Amino acid sequence: MNKKLQKNKITRRQFTKASTLAAMGFQIVPSRVFGANSRLAIAAIGAGGKGRADIAGAAKAGADIVALCDVDDSRAANMFRTYSKAKRFKDYRVMLEKVGKSIDACTISTPDHTHAVATSLAMRMGKHCYTQKPLTHDVYEARYLTKLARDTGVVTQMGNQAHAGEPIRRAVELVRAGIIGNVTEAHIWTNRPIWPQGMKKRSAKISEPKGLDWDRWLGPAPFREYGKGYVPFAWRGWWDFGTGALGDMACHIMDMAWWSLELGSPTSVMARQGGNTLESAPNWAVIDYKFGHRGSRPPVKLVWYDGEKNGVQNAPSLETTGGVDMIKKGKGRGGFGSLLVGDKGRMFFNRFNEWMITGRDEDEVRQIEAETQKTIPRTKDNYAEWIDAATGKGHVPLSRFEIAGPFTEMVLLGNIAIRSGEKVLWDAQKMHSINSDKANSFVRGAYRKGWRLS
Repeated sequence: MNKKLQKNKITRRQFTKASTLAAMGFQIVPSRVFGANSRLAIAAIGAGGKGRADIAGAAKAGADIVALCDVDDSRAANMFRTYSKAKRFKDYRVMLEKVGKSIDACTISTPDHTHAVATSLAMRMGKHCYTQKPLTHDVYEARYLTKLARDTGVVTQMGNQAHAGEPIRRAVELVRAGIIGNVTEAHIWTNRPIWPQGMKKRSAKISEPKGLDWDRWLGPAPFREYGKGYVPFAWRGWWDFGTGALGDMACHIMDMAWWSLELGSPTSVMARQGGNTLESAPNWAVIDYKFGHRGSRPPVKLVWYDGEKNGVQNAPSLETTGGVDMIKKGKGRGGFGSLLVGDKGRMFFNRFNEWMITGRDEDEVRQIEAETQKTIPRTKDNYAEWIDAATGKGHVPLSRFEIAGPFTEMVLLGNIAIRSGEKVLWDAQKMHSINSDKANSFVRGAYRKGWRLS
């Protein structure tokens, strides 16, 4: 068979699936059939900030960067120079219209409030998607992208990079093997926010920076005049754009606990906080998530801590963590970390470092480590995991949207508890609080006219 024809050939199953989805309203462009030397052609939505790392990571993993989109010329300048042959755009909708037939996939590295609208459009066009964490800006969007991933069958990955690393995958295997027994508590802490939060009113209007298209940057968010502090980093603290310290870090450092304990959706969430306003996330928060039985596993209380309270980093007490030994070994309460409390011991985990077990005989720990086989697939990094899967060379990504979507839902329920100021009793199947109308008002955000998911 002619090589050119072989490259563009699709199976009857692919054709049937594409036709069915098209009838449902999806604009599906079948992916190429990749050969041994085929490379993924990627269009990047967001080329500055985190986009730099995502583009470079995808390229290093073997992809071709063929188009770049960013609303801020100065932030994207470095990538424009590095990938000078890539086509440039300021509006991802225009980019996907112009180059949609010549690309296979997209990276989405924009502020939180534009993740879902950009990702859903690319997925509906049949493009594999790598989207930064948190996957979405609100709970409804996370549920929407989870279903869309199932419906379209494209290869997806959320950018919580450490999920692909050896430390977390081995820690998950060991927790499931019972290295600290039955786990009933998890404590997760971070020094974020390291940007302003607790603002009571919007910034005063100032002139937009040269090269920034502010209207396109706003995207689906409610319109406001440009003000100091929104771009390029402090947007995280504003509810219209970001998800605060919780959204920034929880998809990283809650990951091991949620994954290893198979927590799923919480039954209730309650928050204590200082500084939350209608405009901005709080200066600090402590959030209690309660999870019920999962088969034979006992209920779990997971507590999240962020920010500084009275000038001291918010974190679990030394009594809670059993942390004297950790501090002696330089792993204490500073920065960020997680701790699982079981009936046979405790595990301290830092996503970049090895874990540490306390409260259990060291010989027993070594024996469990030696006997616990590696059952989770290993990969070079999360970019390679996504690209290898998209080109038919590897296993399905382990932070794909079918997993990352429910995880993001769980994380963002903490912000619903913060914003409502009420304990939230959660019905995951119906995706609403059974006790708080105020909480339900934050499940799905409103989009500006002209913007939508479908």
